[in-house]
Order: sequence, then C-alpha cells, then structure tokens
Amino acid sequence: MITIEKQTAGYIDNQVAIRFYFQESDAYEQLPKTYRDFFDASYLSSQWFIETDKQPILMIGCGKVLTERLRLKELAAKATSQLIKAKQFGGKVDVGELISRHGIEAILDLTEGFYLGNYQQVKFSKAEKQAVEIVLTGIREVDRDKAEEYVKLQRSICEGITFARNMTNLPANQLRPLDLAKQIKDFVSTVKVETELLDEARLIELGMHALLGVGQSSEYPPCMLVLRYKGNQESEQTLGLIGKGVTVDTGGYCLKPAASMKGIKGDMAGGAAVVGSIYALAKNQCKVNVTALIPMCENRIAAGSLVPGDVIGSFSGKTIEIGNTDAEGRLILADAVSYAVQEEQVTKILDIATLTGAVVSMLGFSCAGVICDDDLLYKQFESGYQMSGERYLRLPFYQEHEEMIKSDIADIRNISNAGSGTITAGLFIRDFTKGIPWIHLDIAGTAWSEKPIFAFQSSGATGAGVSTMYYFAEGIFS
Repeated sequence: MITIEKQTAGYIDNQVAIRFYFQESDAYEQLPKTYRDFFDASYLSSQWFIETDKQPILMIGCGKVLTERLRLKELAAKATSQLIKAKQFGGKVDVGELISRHGIEAILDLTEGFYLGNYQQVKFSKAEKQAVEIVLTGIREVDRDKAEEYVKLQRSICEGITFARNMTNLPANQLRPLDLAKQIKDFVSTVKVETELLDEARLIELGMHALLGVGQSSEYPPCMLVLRYKGNQESEQTLGLIGKGVTVDTGGYCLKPAASMKGIKGDMAGGAAVVGSIYALAKNQCKVNVTALIPMCENRIAAGSLVPGDVIGSFSGKTIEIGNTDAEGRLILADAVSYAVQEEQVTKILDIATLTGAVVSMLGFSCAGVICDDDLLYKQFESGYQMSGERYLRLPFYQEHEEMIKSDIADIRNISNAGSGTITAGLFIRDFTKGIPWIHLDIAGTAWSEKPIFAFQSSGATGAGVSTMYYFAEGIFS
C-alpha cells in the first residue's frame, strides 16, 4: 500500500525513514562524515543508521545522475527489498528531490518500484506474506492531486503486472487452459470487462483448426477467451490485443532439450500480460475500446499430436504446412488474429508472445523484439514504451523474409526454411491480419528472468508488456 502524507515532510518516531541521496548533492555533503565513511551514495547502495532519537534510517544511493525512467523504479524497489530483509514493513520516504529532478511523473516510476519490490514468488505453503506500506512525503501542495492520481493509476497497472507474474509462475499442473480462463474471468470481474469463453466444442464449430491442431496433443482441451472493454461507445475504432496462452509447451514431437524444460510453464506470459493491461485500462476508465483474445492450450505429445510434414487448416481458411511442432504459438495466434479481424472487427492489432528463442540470442533478456507494418502505429507504440520504461527494438522485414515461409504444398509454412526465425515468426502471424495495421511483440527474453536484471524484478516471471500495452492503448485513438 502506498499513500501520500498530508504534510510535506516529517517522520513518525520509530518508523523507518527512507532517504535517497545523490552523490555530490548538498544533502549528501551535509551528512556527518561518519555516515559518509560507510555510505558513498553509489547507485543502489544502501546503509542503515539509527539517529539519536532511535529512529531507524534507510539510506539508498542514487549515484550521480539517473538517465532512464526505470532507474527510479529500481531505487524504490531496492528500498522495499531492504525493508523486507530487515523485517520492517512500513516506512516514510521524502521524494521531494526526486520530483524536483525528474518532475511529478517520477511518482509513476517510484510507485511501480515500491509495489513490485513487494512482489513475492508464488509458493505453495501456508506462510503468510506481509506487504510493506510506504508513505510518500515531500510533495508540494500544488502537486498533491496529480501525485494521488499517479499513485492510483500505477497501482492498477501493478495489479495487472502482479496478475501476469502470478499466472506465469504457476506450475503447469496448476494451470490447465480452462483453469487459466477461470483465473482471468475472476480477475476482471471487478471491472467493466465483458468475457466470452469459446470452449472446445465452439472451436470445432468455428473451424479453428490451427488452435485445435496444437490442443489435440493434450487431454486438457483448448479454449479461447474473449475480453471486451468498451470505454468509448462513440468510437468505431477498436484495438485488438492478442496474447499467446500455451500453458505448457514441451515442443511436441520436436521436443525441447532438457535444459529448456524448466521454463515451459511460462509460455502463456503474453496472454497474461494482455489481461493485465486490459484490466488496468478498465479500472482507470480509459476512453478506448479494446478487445483481447487469449487462445489457450497445451503443447504435449500424444497419439493425435501434429508431426512435421502435416498440413492443417485454420479459421481463416488458409492451409498451413507444419515444419516444426515447437513453432506452435504462431499457429494459435493465427486463429485468434483471424477471429479478431473477422468476428470482432478490430481496427488495429497488437499480438504479444514468448515466441522465439532467436530473439533471446539477438537481444538477450532486457529488450524485446518488435515487428510492425505501420509507421504511425509504431510511433504510438514507441510513446507507450517510453512511458513504461520497458525496452523494445523494431526489427526490419523485407520481401525475402516473406519468401522464407512459403510452402510448396500449402498456403504457408509455420517455420522459415532459411533462418531469420524471429522475423519470419512474426510475418507468419501478419499473414492472417487481412492488411489491418499490425504490431508484434516477441517477449521470449523479457518475460522470464532466472536471475533478475533489474531491482524491481524477482526470480521468475516479470510481467513484461503490461505497462507498455496500457500506455500504448490509452492514447492510440486520441
């Protein structure tokens, strides 16, 4: 919980005071030399002190200058984690200097950092989790209303990120496709989001052969959940958010290597992120229409599983040659994208998925890959990730990349015959958009982190994409 104190400064006796110090700042130079001997204010350094009135103080170093928004999140998350380690579950922090340096928008990043620093991995034990409560002080009266607004806004986004992390962290045996659908419906039940579940029987009736083709590998049936948020009844524009929801991915007959098996429960991170973002949009009553679709299934090995060389149909009517059964995500996204265009009449599309290992080899674990066929749409997306602080890189594509997924026996092939795996995976999905402006996010590297890269991350799921999609969607039709 984060609240804003009514006074502009001050601390309660015996409550932790959290103070941020920049190197070479007046505040740091005014500290007693005995403090500076132990605390140099380098970035993310921390030190505890007890003042003469026995008030505990947690000092966090900011270094010389903060050049990225995510650094503010890291500072706040570092403070939260240090409080938890010390079994201190409440503190006050004077954010006046951070606001003076970075504007009142710093409240957005600090709020996210404090909340995500509280996040604890899903554990199957009875141990209770205690959250840290933070009181913000040092905010000028003229900025108070905006600060309150930003705390409320960022809280909803963090609730969405937490949901995405929780779902992605759950073991596969605790989250079958229909289980995930129920979890999603329960989560959005408190906001004005309409839900419709397309169960296996309905998928068969609709002819969603690509989703069914993957899902038939498991005894747990596939499904697709449609979420509709209508925040602007006067507009005919609707953004389609499509998220991959493979709750366990063994690779099928193209079995993943043993070293890759630990992460196969997290192949629905894209779908979970889509839910987190539409939840935040609805909670903040954003004036935008968004329809989210999450195709859900398992990719296992069974008598009816797909094998390389098979040819299957799809909701769009196009035929697909299976070149690799571990390229299943693009298959289920193809059916979902087609349904979004044909049945939901979306006017712009964003799809998000943990899609390719190739993007990890290219960009690592801190930057996601983007493919987009509309420059204006990408500029709008760019504005979104500049607000969120997440990192994305737009990848080029050319006609020769489209040639790489042509099939001699079907309309399209689900894997490239000549490399460029990340680009061709995205272009496969694009083939089902019917020319609607489209953007694709490959978060295979950023959705999961065994060893956290940033202080606001924890081991496991990161909730990648939630905040960027929120800011992108919020302003897309304005």
